[in-house]
Amino acid sequence: MPVRDISAWTHEHVFDSGNRAGERGTRVVTWITAATMVVEIVAGWAYNSMALLADGWHMSSHAVAIGVSAFAYAAARRYAGDPRFAFGTWKIEILGGFASAVFLLVVAALMVLGSVERLVVPQVIHYPEAMAIAALGLAVNLVSAVILGDAHDHHDGPEHQDHGPHHHHDLNLRSAYLHVLADAVTSVLAMVALGGGWLYGWSWLDPLMGLVGAALVALWARNLLTETGKVLLDREMDHTVVDEIRKTLETGSDRGGTRIADLHVWRVGKNAYSCALSVVTYDASVNPARVREWLSVHQEIVHSTIEVHVGS
Repeated sequence: MPVRDISAWTHEHVFDSGNRAGERGTRVVTWITAATMVVEIVAGWAYNSMALLADGWHMSSHAVAIGVSAFAYAAARRYAGDPRFAFGTWKIEILGGFASAVFLLVVAALMVLGSVERLVVPQVIHYPEAMAIAALGLAVNLVSAVILGDAHDHHDGPEHQDHGPHHHHDLNLRSAYLHVLADAVTSVLAMVALGGGWLYGWSWLDPLMGLVGAALVALWARNLLTETGKVLLDREMDHTVVDEIRKTLETGSDRGGTRIADLHVWRVGKNAYSCALSVVTYDASVNPARVREWLSVHQEIVHSTIEVHVGS
């Protein structure tokens, strides 16, 4: 007789609760950045200031990138229950972080091009106006950094903290924060360069600081690309959790000489992993339920597919 009710053996595939504080924070920062962009572009056209126009268009790239992070949060939340996503929608957030890292590389490239152009063909700098623009940009980014910092603290408060080796920060929120940080650092370097040029006539300091800022932004972008790329490509078999799974299943007097023949581990949430494994044992009492019980000591393993082969 077929089983009529299988609800006891089914479960949902939502492995990450999301970050509503991060979503709100990135949305607010997107609007703040976009508003500043519009003010600078309009003022640039009104006052015929290339400095204001350039900074306004520079802000537009950050507004788009942070907007991508906000969209990723919303999309992951909206489609969380969609059965077409086999292991949930958390990786939409990681994809948003990856896209933001690419935008950071574009920003760094534009900074290099602009700096080299100014080194080859020096331009007249209107120091008071440029200093005001840099100060405005720094103020906007400090406010944005506080907003995103509060979102991170709210999400990783006492109820969310995990100080163990498998704790992972929100890479999507980190990408938005890096855009704000990159713009803030650019503003600080610009103010240093403008101060040197204004006081001592060192006009070459402006493009030099631009190159320094581009190098820092490129380094942050590369690190973020590496971290998000590893998650998107499921390239985490060198993670310590893999070794711990092997140790858990292959050691202990009650394991019956169990050995792992095949193991696949990948991340499905900030602190959540899925695994598919095949074990060989000479103890007939070892079955998938017993192996799952052994794995239960690792709370970060939220989904497992287990195959047991009993040797003779």
